[in-house]
Order: sequence, then C-alpha cells, then structure tokens
Amino acid sequence: MTYVLAIDIGGTKLAAALVDEEGSVLRSGTRPTPRTDVMSALAALIAEVTEGGPPPEAVGIGCAGPLDLATGTVSPVNMPSWRGFPLREEVRKLTGLPTVLAGDAQCFALGEHWLGAGRDSASLLGIVVSTGIGGGLVIDGMPLLGPTGNAGHVGHMSIDPNGERCECGGRGCVERYSSGPNLARWALDNGWSPAPDEQADARALARDAAAGDPVAVAAFERGARALAGMIASTAAAVEITTVVIGGGVSAAGKVLFDPLERMLDDVAGLAFVRAVRVHQSTLGVHAALAGAARLAWQRT
Repeated sequence: MTYVLAIDIGGTKLAAALVDEEGSVLRSGTRPTPRTDVMSALAALIAEVTEGGPPPEAVGIGCAGPLDLATGTVSPVNMPSWRGFPLREEVRKLTGLPTVLAGDAQCFALGEHWLGAGRDSASLLGIVVSTGIGGGLVIDGMPLLGPTGNAGHVGHMSIDPNGERCECGGRGCVERYSSGPNLARWALDNGWSPAPDEQADARALARDAAAGDPVAVAAFERGARALAGMIASTAAAVEITTVVIGGGVSAAGKVLFDPLERMLDDVAGLAFVRAVRVHQSTLGVHAALAGAARLAWQRT
C-alpha cells in the first residue's frame, strides 16, 4: 500500500494525514495554529504523522489564502506572520517530496468530489460558508485553480453592483450578504437580539430562525438569495451540475437550505442552470484534508 501526505492549514488549526489511494486515513494529527513560527509547528506535526510509518510518495497542501501558485507563496488573512511565505518550497525542502499546493476551499471542493456529497459528479462547485465565503471548482474530475490559484473565489462575486461595499473593496459581494458575521450583522441592524447568555453570531441566529423569529428568518432568506444568485451565475458560466456547501453556517441545515432551494428556483432560468443540485457537505471539516490528498495523488 502506498500513501501521500495531506496537509490542511488554517488560521486556527493545522492538520495532516497519511492517505491511501482509496482515501482511507492511516495516521493523522492536528494542533492549533500558533501566531508565530508556524513552520516549526507544521514540521513537528509532519514528523508526528510520518515517523515510523510508510514513506509517502508526495505531499498535497490546502492552505487559507490568498495564494500565488506561480511562486508557491501564501498570505493567509488570519495568519499575519505569513505574508508571501514560500510554503510549497519550504514543505518540499522539509520532506524531500513532490509538493503541490491549492487553496483550502478548492481542496474542500476536490475532497467532496472524491469522497463526499459530490462524489463523481461531472462538474462541481464547492462553497464554504463561514466567517467568509470560499469556493472551488472541479471540472471533469480536475480542480480548476486558475493562473494564480484563486479561481472559484465565489464569495467575492458581485450579485448586486449597486449593493453594499464589501470588506474586499468590491460592491455587492456574496460574502457581504451570506457569511456568518454578515448574517448576524444584518439581523442586529434590523432588530434581532440573541438570548442574554448567547453571542450574537450565526449559530444563535440559526437557532432563532428555526424557532420562527421573523428577523432571523429574513436574514437567512436574504443570505440564501445572494447565494442563489451566485450559484445560478456560476452554473451559467461553467455548467456545474452539483453544488456542495460546507462551513459553519451550513450547520444551520433547513434554515439555510430550504430558502436556498426556493431562491434558486426563482432566479435560475435556463434548463441546465435549473438542473443544478445543491447538497450539504458530508465530509465536514475533513473535506479539505481529503482534497489535499487527492491533489497529491493527481500529482503522482
């Protein structure tokens, strides 16, 4: 049996695993992402996962972005000690193995296509709805990364050119309407307040929406309409057949997915756009690690 080393790097957690060609995990480990000297923590995690085990043939890395595939560098927003950090080369030097890099949301999409809710679909859009909104495309079984590695960045597609100004500098971005903090922000601005012992976040908002709070319900409907516009636009551009949604906000379940189905039915027109099927992630937090492994297997 042969293995690859899969690595998932985020602002709060580092994860690594030895994964075989069928997607089974032999060994894995996680640790918190430190604020400084991240590479030392990553090196220790890699050693923990690989020492005494079968030698991997390649390394796949999914990392929070932005990133630049041409140079193999990353500048994760939530990791201030890494700006233009040569991650691909540093891991290649550390392991001595062929190393391939992609964004964490792109790896999420590839993992769900390989082992999850989008298994073997012809063309897939993966969306991570959390603090921000990330995305990735898998077309004919291969990730569509783009010249700099940022293809599929659907959270910053504009669904309203006259809409709200986004933190990225754009206007009317999906993230401004549908991310967890922005769902809660809009609800607070429109009269919602969580229970005294709860934080004013998307989790509390989802509970209140499930209980029928009208402002909470309206917040999710507003966010779902923005997501639907983005999905329909992406489908019209690249003819995706499947959408898989993960991330913390997806845990809202029917509160998000029921209005999303209605809104997508309303905004989609062409038959091939209306044919798109939307699913909740089945791999959850493991999807990006699975995608990183798949990336490495495709490299080999």
